[in-house]
Amino acid sequence: MADLILHHYPTSPFSEKVRLVLGYKKLAWKSVVIPMVMPKPDVVALTGGYRKTPFLQIGSHIYCDSALICDVLEHIQPAPTLYPSGQKGLARVLAQWADDKLFWAAMAWNFSPAGAAQMFGGGAPEQWGPIAKAFGEDRAKMRLAVPRIPPPDAAAAYKSYLRRLSNMLEEQPFLLGAAPCVADFAAYHPLWFTRTQTTVMASILEATPAVLAWMDRMAAIGHGTVQKSNAAEAIALCAASSGVGAVLRHDPFQDEHGIALGSRVTVSSDSFGPEPTEGELVAATRMHYTLRRTDERAGTVHVHFPRIGFVMKKAET
Repeated sequence: MADLILHHYPTSPFSEKVRLVLGYKKLAWKSVVIPMVMPKPDVVALTGGYRKTPFLQIGSHIYCDSALICDVLEHIQPAPTLYPSGQKGLARVLAQWADDKLFWAAMAWNFSPAGAAQMFGGGAPEQWGPIAKAFGEDRAKMRLAVPRIPPPDAAAAYKSYLRRLSNMLEEQPFLLGAAPCVADFAAYHPLWFTRTQTTVMASILEATPAVLAWMDRMAAIGHGTVQKSNAAEAIALCAASSGVGAVLRHDPFQDEHGIALGSRVTVSSDSFGPEPTEGELVAATRMHYTLRRTDERAGTVHVHFPRIGFVMKKAET
């Protein structure tokens, strides 16, 4: 197996989700830190347009979206599992809720005025400077299909969600039993951001001590064995890999669009981060799409997306 290369940045909550999964499965991986905001020329060289964080590189294969990355890591290292027997569907549905509803409520709370001021150096919004302005403009472009939750409504939702998580933890150490599953990693990362990145907003967690104790157990998992790398090395490795890095099966073909394999298509998120990736459709299975594309620096790249949360269209000619 080629090296696992995670393209991420330290304060990215979805990256923390994947970093912990890597730790849970005791996998060694290489770290490439990418910019928080556009432009991201090295990212686009590998993904073809997708710019959300994180993404996983294995040779010349790029795996986008943390849900798909979890599936890839499960294929590579099946034990301990993220999808416990008898609860696979429940774990996936709960994880999808956490990555969406819980995440957006938590982040709206985290970026209330006090939290945003902490992230961007204190003071009033007009004093935050170019970094904060660039971050705000970048995320506004990404969230075209995601309505912003007003802080009071975010607070109410976040408190309710925390109580529901606490109820699940009353008689067991993790959300679905004695061991963490994909739902635990999905529910943890927005709360991690509250607790570690916007600490001035973290008092909301104090009303649910069972959640705090669970967070301590999750944090203790760690990030596995990490080696620093950089974008230049990752792109050069991609160009030299000649198809190495395929993990997911590419058959059987499941056609929902009337688009044949070999067609030029685009794939983009259906909500946050709408930038499309264009390429030749080489796989459309029950769970994922794969596009083959060519980049002058990265060579031939296979870019993989989950079907849920993404839209495929025939490319305009």
